[in-house]
Amino acid sequence: MPEKILVVDDEQIIRESISYILRKEGYTVGEADNGRSAYDKLTVESFDLVITDLEMPEMRGIELLERIMQLNPVTSVIIITAYGSLETAITALRSGANDYILKPIEFDELLVKIGRLFEHKKLAIENQYLRRELHREASVSNLVGNSVPMQKVFDLINRVAVTDSTVLITGRSGTGKELVAKAIHFNSKRKEQPFITVNCGAIPETLIESELFGHKKGSFTGAVADKIGYFKAADSGTLFLDEISEMPLQLQVKLLRAIEQKEIVPVGMSSSIAVDVRFIAATNRDIQKEVATGNFREDLFYRLNVVDIKLPSLAERKEDIPLLVDHFVNKFRQEMRKDIQGVDNTAMQCLIQHEWRGEIRELENVIERAVIFCNDKFISVNNLPDFFRIGTDLEVSENFTSLESAMNNLERQYIHSELRKQNFDKEMTAQSLKISLPTLYRRIKDLRIPQE
Repeated sequence: MPEKILVVDDEQIIRESISYILRKEGYTVGEADNGRSAYDKLTVESFDLVITDLEMPEMRGIELLERIMQLNPVTSVIIITAYGSLETAITALRSGANDYILKPIEFDELLVKIGRLFEHKKLAIENQYLRRELHREASVSNLVGNSVPMQKVFDLINRVAVTDSTVLITGRSGTGKELVAKAIHFNSKRKEQPFITVNCGAIPETLIESELFGHKKGSFTGAVADKIGYFKAADSGTLFLDEISEMPLQLQVKLLRAIEQKEIVPVGMSSSIAVDVRFIAATNRDIQKEVATGNFREDLFYRLNVVDIKLPSLAERKEDIPLLVDHFVNKFRQEMRKDIQGVDNTAMQCLIQHEWRGEIRELENVIERAVIFCNDKFISVNNLPDFFRIGTDLEVSENFTSLESAMNNLERQYIHSELRKQNFDKEMTAQSLKISLPTLYRRIKDLRIPQE
């Protein structure tokens, strides 16, 4: 739908010329020959932009601007002014006008200003929408679970969010540590400020100091410009250090100083820079064991572990699996616009009894795949990956033609189960099964065992 623009000028030739150009560009255009007439139009009809002269009878442009700001602050305003009235134009900008243009009007310049204004407005609306969606996605209510362990997690999030305390989130990969960190941030007083995530294990050891603290141009080979670093980028907000146990020992000292002193020293600088950052860290390892073995500094551990939030595995909260399944089915059926009402009883039992080595992340992927392949009202076992059907073969199949076929089916289940336990590492699986690697490959092929 084209943007609506109101052109206000008491000089007919200027008003009509601007309107003609704007209509040729595809805009919907209204006209008014003075401020009073323009205001009357604005009270009954909304416009995205008002282009108005300053000096007009009945109501001057400044007064019209002030009334527009009261009537509808989201309406943009461009002031038309003569060179000698620049001071008045500046006053108009301070009063809420978005831009001004000088007489005689250069139409190409006016169109550029209008285009830029609408583009900025569009980006602002998108940014507002994305921030609202991010707030919704990161809210505590989006963390699914009625189990006792999850209720404890919710309580901790609500209590710690209103403080600036450092938080350490622990739990297996895929349990939702980053989602918890976001919930803490977006329920805190810093929610309008940046939330910066750093995966400490994904940054090369040679670059991590520069990435975190920034650097000065020329401080090392490849430093072709100044870099502010993640700490400064998170200033006034929250810095989430994921997989903190992967951080090199020599850098842990600097991190401890940054947390305690609230200041950093970029690479290549001798003076420190103050930062106001709330720290949340996470790890999937037993960090106390890392401290005991000397892989993690004890003083840093205690500084991070002011509040410890331990996320339970799905094995510890099986009663939450049906809720999570419904949550993901609802999410993906909306995204894919499919009329799926849920999961049938047999499939749900398979999902509840499954050993979720990849935790919630794996469950989400399985449900996404199921929604893709489901063409019925309810997801069945047939829509789940092959390894879910393996476990039910002996129960549901009564048509084995021989003892050999039944034994092959049992062997297929057993080998596939061991493959999953070893994360499909065939060498480790062969050792666990006490067979040779070529034998394992042959049985996988003969029994048509899924390999992922």
